[in-house]
Amino acid sequence: MSWKDKIDANNIPRHIAIIMDGNGRWAKKQGALRVFGHNSALTAVREASESAAELGVEVLTLYAFSTENWNRPKLEVMALMELLVSTIKSELPTLQKNNISLKAIGNISDLPSKCQNELREAIEVTKNNTKMKLVLALSYSGRWDITQATQQISKKILEGKLFPSQITEEIINEHLSTKDFPDPELMIRTSGEQRISNFLLWQLAYSELYITEVLWPDFRKNHLYEAIESYQARERRFGKTSEQLAPQ
Repeated sequence: MSWKDKIDANNIPRHIAIIMDGNGRWAKKQGALRVFGHNSALTAVREASESAAELGVEVLTLYAFSTENWNRPKLEVMALMELLVSTIKSELPTLQKNNISLKAIGNISDLPSKCQNELREAIEVTKNNTKMKLVLALSYSGRWDITQATQQISKKILEGKLFPSQITEEIINEHLSTKDFPDPELMIRTSGEQRISNFLLWQLAYSELYITEVLWPDFRKNHLYEAIESYQARERRFGKTSEQLAPQ
């Protein structure tokens, strides 16, 4: 029996988030530069996206480039930006074929203009696709997201459009970059690192975490199926007891 056959089609996470980690270590094992690892990760992105859409996942968010990644060596950052541009171009037909719409979250204005243009074009071209939303987190961090949401809310208070007493979780959600998506039910991290690395800090409050030792360039459909099977075996209590969740 394959991994896919073990999955309950009625219990698929609406939103899966992935920290795509291990590109550099994968390249080092091959005796190559870190950039080679990033290039080799495209197959993993394609397989994760296509299989998630096939299973009925509504939103797949990939942590593609964090605000902290700007501190990496300049050559690597430049190569990543060029890779981003070429990947968006080359993967557009695949997105169209699979009825996937492309979205982006993060401080996009920090990206080179060429990246911004390619991103905007791909988002526009795929906006009517309905099977799944593929969200790229670019120049993104959870702290950045909460900070920019706080700035928006503060401005409304100063303008008299909102009172501090009116600030609720719902108000904060409405000002986050993820306001159009449900919170992730499942967060996958590859390469075995056991931290969330400033990713979706607010949104991951009740997400199930799945850590795999697989390095991202080696990630394939069966690894996604394995993560979803693990998710389906868990009891999601949201602060309640097992007895409270049991059918009455």
